[in-house]
Amino acid sequence: MIKAVPVLLILCCLCGCQSGQSASDGMSFPRDKTLYIGGLQWGEPNTFNPLSDFPAFPVDGNDNLMYEPLLVYNILNGKMEPMLACSYEVTSDVIRVTMDRRARWSDGMPLTAQDALFTYQLGRRFKDARIAYVWEYVSAITIDTTKDSATGIRAERVNFFINKTRNNPLRILDFLQEYHIVPQHAIEPVLQACNNDFSLFQKKTFDRNPVVSGPYTLFTFSAEKIILKRNDEYWGNQAFFQGRQPRPEYIIHPIYKSNDHFSISLQQGNIDVSQTFIPRIWLKARKKVHTWYSAAPFHIPGSIIMFSLNVTRYPLSDKNVRRAMAAAINYRDIQELAVSGYSVERKPGLILPFGIEAQYDSPEDAAQYGVSYDPLLAKKILKEAGYTSIFDKKGNLLVMKDPSGAVVPTMFINSPTGWTDWETMVRIAVKGMRSAGIDVREGFLDFGLYNQNLKVGDYDCAIPLLAVTPSKPWSRFEAVMSSLNWKAIGEKMNENQGRYNNPSAKDYNPVVDSLIRVIPSLTDAQKKAAYRALNVIFMQDQPAIPLVYRPEMFYEFSVKHWKNFPTDQNPYAPPQCLCFGAGIRALWEIESVNE
Repeated sequence: MIKAVPVLLILCCLCGCQSGQSASDGMSFPRDKTLYIGGLQWGEPNTFNPLSDFPAFPVDGNDNLMYEPLLVYNILNGKMEPMLACSYEVTSDVIRVTMDRRARWSDGMPLTAQDALFTYQLGRRFKDARIAYVWEYVSAITIDTTKDSATGIRAERVNFFINKTRNNPLRILDFLQEYHIVPQHAIEPVLQACNNDFSLFQKKTFDRNPVVSGPYTLFTFSAEKIILKRNDEYWGNQAFFQGRQPRPEYIIHPIYKSNDHFSISLQQGNIDVSQTFIPRIWLKARKKVHTWYSAAPFHIPGSIIMFSLNVTRYPLSDKNVRRAMAAAINYRDIQELAVSGYSVERKPGLILPFGIEAQYDSPEDAAQYGVSYDPLLAKKILKEAGYTSIFDKKGNLLVMKDPSGAVVPTMFINSPTGWTDWETMVRIAVKGMRSAGIDVREGFLDFGLYNQNLKVGDYDCAIPLLAVTPSKPWSRFEAVMSSLNWKAIGEKMNENQGRYNNPSAKDYNPVVDSLIRVIPSLTDAQKKAAYRALNVIFMQDQPAIPLVYRPEMFYEFSVKHWKNFPTDQNPYAPPQCLCFGAGIRALWEIESVNE
């Protein structure tokens, strides 16, 4: 019989009743047992609460080192693969997920279907929880059991019933690899101690002995680094790796201020794996730094970097201004100077013109409706719309006026400080726009403030953080154009942060939301026509400006201390920095150079 854990002990251990444990500079870690990772934490860690809106590495995003999702997405094959769940089945009404009965929490308690149900039900209990968004697509979640056809052993199953109003199984699959499962027996007592005040609960830092399911746990941290220690009793060692441990005993993430710092540290061998933009990566090979491909494009393209335009702010509410901005940007310069040629040529539209998405792309539509780099066209669009720009004798823009003669307020393009590739994109765009007569300036912000502003729509123009998911390109259209989950400026909105196509406005276009709603349930042939129609609307209205193609995440590694990293010649795991998605499995295969 398992004894109940006292609530007070849970509160003290999980939530840090006192100040958080911090890293001592006097500690030393064996280099052949320590993996240094970079580029996943910007700024001092503030919380490791798995239900926080903005937790620190490795609790944020799709980092699966401490907490794990039901499934993981493999970007190499486009498939969902087992994690806490061993299999899944999709029908027209429900997605059934069979739990892996071997899963355990770090305190030895079984990880069950009830933990999964509890996690997702938090979205119903607390509307401010990130996971509340799931209930836009799920009508009910239940638990039952099923018999394994091979062994005859019964296993727990979690059933996600599809909300027929949204009717989108693709988005539910996204959620299954996106949201970490949390331990009910550890989280619920803390919620009760907070009187079910979720905002108060989110202030708990969970920085002391957290109960986790992943292969690592928080060891210590400071403003300079985050240190994880291997959980030698990790349940997945037996389940997936024949009893083997991850090779690194410790994972350390130093906290630097810019891409340049990470680049130097990687070349010096002080970092082993980095998720940062490093220019001219081919020149770093002599320093034993490599990436997925040994030749261009070096990384696997999988996403689109774009400017999100806040259409609630004037003059961005005028699509003529938005299209003029798109025509003023030198995309070739961005491709060559900002991302060192790690991209093929950018095309108008929200569909990648290569790979799986190429089947939905229409070059004819791009030529007819899209906007490419054309400074003369940018000036023509503005002139025909009634805008005028005044320059000094040296050709520098002084002021931009709207059709009424009023001065247009200066717009700012926001980017996180220190993200050098994004900063370069912004500078190139600002240069082109100002030359065309559009009054914009650079606006570089601390990442924490930048991320918060994105969520609530507090910006003119910014680069959104769009994840690569199994449902692309549908998820990209939803992220940019959907108003099905509309929120006013100042409230958190998970998609369409630029507030395009307000459903309460006179010019609301219901076709956009209708297409976004229906695409997941269409046949392949029907999807092609629907995506084409949606992409044409995007190019005509220009609610965002695609800039360049880039990988889901940059992936560079040094072989000074560790070897056998996954590459295109050794693709045993995807290039996801050994902690994201299915890429985490590389931790069991890399080897110290001293072995």
